[in-house]
Amino acid sequence: MADRSRMPRRKDKQEKEAGEKTKDGKEVNQDGENAQPNGAGPSSESLPTNDATTNGKNGELQVEPMELPPFEIIAGDRIDPFAFKFQFKNVEYSSGRNKTFLCYLVAKGNTPDGLLRGCLEDEHGGSHAEEAFFTQCLPDYDPSLKYAITWYMSSSPCSACAAKIVDVLNAKKNIKLSISAARLFEYEEAEIQAGLKALHKAGCKLRMMKPLDFSYTWDTFVENEEQPLNLWEDCKDNYEYYHEKLSEILQ
Repeated sequence: MADRSRMPRRKDKQEKEAGEKTKDGKEVNQDGENAQPNGAGPSSESLPTNDATTNGKNGELQVEPMELPPFEIIAGDRIDPFAFKFQFKNVEYSSGRNKTFLCYLVAKGNTPDGLLRGCLEDEHGGSHAEEAFFTQCLPDYDPSLKYAITWYMSSSPCSACAAKIVDVLNAKKNIKLSISAARLFEYEEAEIQAGLKALHKAGCKLRMMKPLDFSYTWDTFVENEEQPLNLWEDCKDNYEYYHEKLSEILQ
């Protein structure tokens, strides 16, 4: 287990967000600090839907179980400001953050296309944002061009995504990737550490987001209505904590 005592001000300030982890480590609450746990039933004030049936014996309403479709990748130019403040907050106890946000910048050699910019969002089902980037955001990949790609992510890649990114970097030597993450995902796990080391070995630049990076991402990728970002009190301390952990993993 991680040495929780080394987290800055953890005794005085801890995130008290509800949530439990699934087997793969992803959180299962919906967005927002006060969201209900995933799978929680409707409140007592909810009205029955068309799927409700009446029990003939006691007249009580029973709701037929409904199978939800898998979550899909959401692509766009800007992130909702409330989602950004919650998902990118660099706390250690990341309860309720059940998805990955990936903001990207792509420069393609000496072309007139300019700088490609956008955002991807995933949840715990289907493709992850990292994998979706290479299929959705680089459809016109040209092996004769040099690509400089920068990601600003709400959390670092899982082991499966790390392996897929490594495969891409090894197969396409003209792609240079830099990843800045707000948090380290499951960094205590051996397979996660191995994935981060493999990314580093494949030439991917890995680092944690500094306070200035949060402000830059807010200005560049968020529907901020020209309002500045007020950084949370522990932002710098938590960055330094994660920076130290990442350095220990990559050394």
